[in-house]
Parts: sequence; structure tokens; C-alpha cells
Amino acid sequence: MFESLTEKLESIFKKLRSRGLLKEEDVDLALKEVRLALLEADVNFKVVKEFIQKVKEKAVGKEVLESLTPGQQVIKIVNEELCSLLGGSNSRIQLSPNPPTVIMMVGLHGSGKTTTSAKLARFFKKEGRRPMLVAADLQRPAAIDQLITLGSQIDVAVFHSKDTKDPVTLCEESIKKAKLEARDILILDTAGRLHIDDTLMAELKHIKDVVSPREVIFVADAMTGQDAVNIAKSFNEQIGIDGIILTKMDGDARGGAAISIRSVTGRPIKFIGTGEKIDMLEPFYPERVASRILGMGDVLGLIEQAQKTFEQKEAEKLQEKILGESFTFDDLKEQLKKIRSMGPIENILNMIPGMNKMKGLTVDEKEFVKIEAIINSMTSAEKRNHNLLNGSRRRRIATGSGTTVTDVNRVVKQYVELKKMLKMFKGGKGMKLPKFLPF
Repeated sequence: MFESLTEKLESIFKKLRSRGLLKEEDVDLALKEVRLALLEADVNFKVVKEFIQKVKEKAVGKEVLESLTPGQQVIKIVNEELCSLLGGSNSRIQLSPNPPTVIMMVGLHGSGKTTTSAKLARFFKKEGRRPMLVAADLQRPAAIDQLITLGSQIDVAVFHSKDTKDPVTLCEESIKKAKLEARDILILDTAGRLHIDDTLMAELKHIKDVVSPREVIFVADAMTGQDAVNIAKSFNEQIGIDGIILTKMDGDARGGAAISIRSVTGRPIKFIGTGEKIDMLEPFYPERVASRILGMGDVLGLIEQAQKTFEQKEAEKLQEKILGESFTFDDLKEQLKKIRSMGPIENILNMIPGMNKMKGLTVDEKEFVKIEAIINSMTSAEKRNHNLLNGSRRRRIATGSGTTVTDVNRVVKQYVELKKMLKMFKGGKGMKLPKFLPF
């Protein structure tokens, strides 16, 4: 996400930082490059023009040009304006004071609408809500089956009917059912098409008029770039939308759609899909995304991801083991499993400031499997005491795990180095491990 844009902007700002006192021409030259970088990232032309104009108005002020760190001041202004362009602050889905909150999902076929409906239901369920999904796409029987399958995966009820041909009637009946079962969130997965047509729009308008949803959420495929922006604009003008969910953000290295869509439609991005798995839906935080675009990382996002995975009691138990120097290979294996459950390792690394600058840094997921196999091939005594691992034992472990002695040596070395690093926490008086750390 935003990979190519981040690289270009970092290069531009590096030049700015290296200068002493800035002149207006220096700012103009830098902003010309920023403008080009944004256009290459497939950001809407009008959006780029307005953005550069706003940044320039603030950046060429006397207090900026003559400040001690003018380069950093300009970067700060770009960050603030980018954050504002993306929406300023996180925008949540508004819940109705009288349940159920009806959320109408709209978008073209192929944008990931059905999967996103299920992801959203899972998100609300994790928050303690009682969601229900409604298979209102009666044009495609496969869409109904897909939603039923997804619903069973996340243990969320799906209201459907293969006999009803009218989606409006189905949606009305689903509200009655939701009230009977005390469901507080109702997510309508409506029909989509491969393109915008009058029939689709008429059907969606009819559903909206009759059901009166609390929010209409437009689901767009970020990979389609400016097409997603134009389609969102059309949906907003013809039906009226309250928010946007961008899918496939993990596959969009340019990120132009995310930067343009808020400005063009005037509607906030509420969530982004960051992968195919059912748990890969994140609330959209403009300030964090702006930081990631400018290569500053997303530490808060990393902490939140870790907190979802690492329970408080488990963290305290692990801390006791570390401080008592009883951290074993089994503990290492358990922590690696938890790290993997946080999502793709590349995504996690990109949240850490500066990691994206380390060229050639790749993480092979197969290495985790290899480490686990090596640990599983150890005896209980060996897992507790690495000093037992002499040459013959390491050869036996390599054979048992289908790896080489070199692989075993590397895992043991990494384990020993990790234990040394963890001892540093023991050295500090009353020092405690941060709760969000995976080790």
C-alpha cells in the first residue's frame, strides 16, 4: 500500500532536510516533485492541484522559510494537509438509537462487497454486537451461497430466501426477523453489476427508500484506481452514500484511490480491506495512513494489532518467565504463532518507522514453518535447556525436522540472542516489558 508513493516522497523530503535555510524556489521545486509523485500514484488531477496549492500557501510563509528546521516544517505541513485530504479523523459507522442499525452495502460486482459484508459483521461481533447478514443480492444465486458460507465461518446468522424474487420485500422481512432475534446490526448485501446501469440504480434506490438504512456504505476495489473514484462519485450522486470501504488495499502499491476518493465524493473512508482473510478489515485512520505514506510508519496500528493477539494475562505470564530466565523453545514457538496470526509479516514490518527504507528486507513465511518443525523435533529436556544441544543431537533434530544442521544452528543461535536481549529488561529496576511486544 502506497509503496511507490512513499519511496518518491521520502526521496524529495531527504533533499529538503539536507538544506539549511530554504528559499521559496526550493519549496516550489520540492512541491513540483510532490505533484508529479501524486499524479504518478494515480491521484485525481484536481485533488493534486488543490493539495499543492494549500501546502504552498502555508509552506512559503516567512516563519517557515526562516525557521531553524525549515525542511521539517514543510514536511509537517505536507503531513497535516495529507491527513486533512484523507478525512482528518477516523469516521465510524453511526449506530441507530433504536436497534437494529441497518447498514446497506452497495457497489459493483467484483469489488468484494459480499466478503466485506461478512468482514464487517465479524468486526461488530468482536465489539460485542449481535449482527445479522442479509443476502439481498437476488440476481446471483452464488452470492447467496457465498454469504451463507462466510456467515457460518464467523458464526453470524444469514437471512436469505431463494424463493423471494423481490429484494425490497426480503430486506423488509429481515428487519422484522432482526427485531424478533434482538439483533442490533443488520448488514444488507445488495446486488451489484459489472457496470453502472439504470436497473441497478433503480433497485438500490427502491431498497433505500423503503428500508431507510442508517448508513449506505459504498464498497470499492482500490486496485481500479481512478475508476473506483468515478464510480463512487456516480453512486453518491444517484443514490447518496454515507461512507466508503476500500478493498484490496494490500495489492495497491500506488494508493491513488484512497487519496482521491474522500475529496471527490466528500464522504469518509470508514474501513480498508488489507487482505483476503476474513479478519483483514481495518478502521481507516487518516493520520496514521498519512504517516505511512510519508514513511513515518504506523506504530499505533502495530500496537493495536498486537493487543488483539496477545492477551493481558498471557503477556504477564510470559513476562514472569522472561524475568525468571525460564523462557523455553516452546515459549518461542508459541510467540511465533501469535506473530503469524497478526497478519502478513510484511504488513507488520511496514508499520515500524524506517523499516520500509531497508531495501531487500524480505520475510519468508516458510522460515516460520521450518523453525516450528525444528522445535517440534527436540525432546522436552532440550526445549528447556539449549546447552544439551551438542553436535549429535543437532544432527538428529535436523533429520527429524527435514532441515539441515545449519538451519538448526541458526535457530539455536537466534534463540540464545533473543534470551540475551530479554535479559536487558531484567536489568532495569522495576522495568516491565511493554504489553504490546510479541516477546
